[in-house]
Amino acid sequence: MMKQLVLDIRPDAPPTLDNFVAGTNAELLATLSLLASSASARQLPARHVYVWGAPGSGRSHLLRATLAQAQASGRPTHGFGAADIAAVLPETPDAVLAIDDVDQLSAPAQVALFNAFNRSRSNGQTLLLAGPSAPLGLALREDLRTRIGQALIYEVQALDDDARAAILLTLAARRGLRLADEVVEFLLRHGRRELSSLLAVLDALDTASLERKRPITLPLLREMMQQGLEI
Repeated sequence: MMKQLVLDIRPDAPPTLDNFVAGTNAELLATLSLLASSASARQLPARHVYVWGAPGSGRSHLLRATLAQAQASGRPTHGFGAADIAAVLPETPDAVLAIDDVDQLSAPAQVALFNAFNRSRSNGQTLLLAGPSAPLGLALREDLRTRIGQALIYEVQALDDDARAAILLTLAARRGLRLADEVVEFLLRHGRRELSSLLAVLDALDTASLERKRPITLPLLREMMQQGLEI
């Protein structure tokens, strides 16, 4: 597990496949890395990929990171949220076409995506889609849901508490901070569990520790919460 932890994670860091904490998602990351390159994408058993997971699971990060890697490898890219799509999608040859929140596609946008599936064999596009549930749970037209179901499908697996704790302790050590075990336990028991939220709290604790010249302990965390820190 520790080999999969990325040590330069920051809440505002540009999303990359390298700074996504893999946990048990190593196969998904390997697939997305292959998809980003035209040559290696041919090794995949299916042309298109559908990624699903709960809010905060990191699926949007993965879409943006894959587009960035595809651009770096020379593939054309197009990225959309569901609300950005009308009745037409780009037909750029060999492009990676990424669409987030497919469950929110309007009726015309669903037709546009269905047509993109149909064109992809001739124009070489790869579709990278994301949503909150497995294809059977998507409230979409049946023919489109069927096409999505024929893609490679991955559920983004959430980090467990051991991985979250290891990440917090590792990042704290990188900053020269001593993060008390009771602070980590408190955050995991009472705080929001998304990694981005935990890292934001760590940033706040780091700043408070420097300003007040105090170690990061549970009393310091409680004081900050009384002063408005949301965990």
